[in-house]
Amino acid sequence: MNKKILIAVLICVCLTLIAGLIQYTSVARISTTNRVSSNNQQSEKAGESQMENAPVVSAKGAILIDASDGQIIFEKNADQKLYPASTTKIMTSLVVFDILGETQTDMDSCVIIPKEAVGVEGSSIYLKAGEKLTIRELMYGMMLQSGNDAAAALAICCGGSMENFIDRMNQKALELGCEGTHFVNSNGLYDENHYTTAEDLALISMEAMKNQEFRQIVQSEKWQSEKTDRVFVNKNKTVSQYEGATGIKIGYTKLSGRTLVASAKRGQTELIAVVLDDSNWFNDAYNMLDYGFSRQDVISKQS
Repeated sequence: MNKKILIAVLICVCLTLIAGLIQYTSVARISTTNRVSSNNQQSEKAGESQMENAPVVSAKGAILIDASDGQIIFEKNADQKLYPASTTKIMTSLVVFDILGETQTDMDSCVIIPKEAVGVEGSSIYLKAGEKLTIRELMYGMMLQSGNDAAAALAICCGGSMENFIDRMNQKALELGCEGTHFVNSNGLYDENHYTTAEDLALISMEAMKNQEFRQIVQSEKWQSEKTDRVFVNKNKTVSQYEGATGIKIGYTKLSGRTLVASAKRGQTELIAVVLDDSNWFNDAYNMLDYGFSRQDVISKQS
């Protein structure tokens, strides 16, 4: 009889322990679920807040990236095929620097201006056939004054021929993963087969900004040649208007529309904004940069 009572007591104790364990597990699961739900709600609210604050831009294609790793912060039709105009010259610069490195040629080396580079349509630094200029002067003339003749001279003198240089531009684009880009000239004059996307142009710009000599050129408000006394004023107003601006290039043709790549750095964070075919180009780029610098997830990543 005592043995039966003992067994009954043990059964009751076990059942009580099991019931308690089940109740504890249920409470813990509910608590965890509530925490996850709360975290998800906070993340959703943060995302909604960021979307609400996202800039409204007029550009047909636009993108804002972190220059350190290419993280996309904002985009609008970033993979749409559009026309770069003179922002093409960012790639022209990249290829020139590649060739200078391969041939161990100094920026202050002189070249003789070929006749094919004289009288090129659009923006010009008014080159004359046969005159001698340094590569440095041509680079500043191309990137600040946006000289189409300077871009042509650099392509022919550095590439051996315009055709060879354009081939290298397209090869470089593929190396950078820019599958939506194709070039037919070194200056950006409109051609149906000369195109890019906002995302591709951002990648090209990010690569170019890794070069310190390039950065020095595109962040200059003006530059004067010691040899010819030519003075080039940067057409990219970003460098004088926007806090922390670091570059990089504007462009315009009637058929391409207004294009702009603008970069700025605050603290350890550098951002690159691209707008293509945008009638409100500077304001839209500035609003995109403001948006990026206001994002805590962007700023905290660099701290």
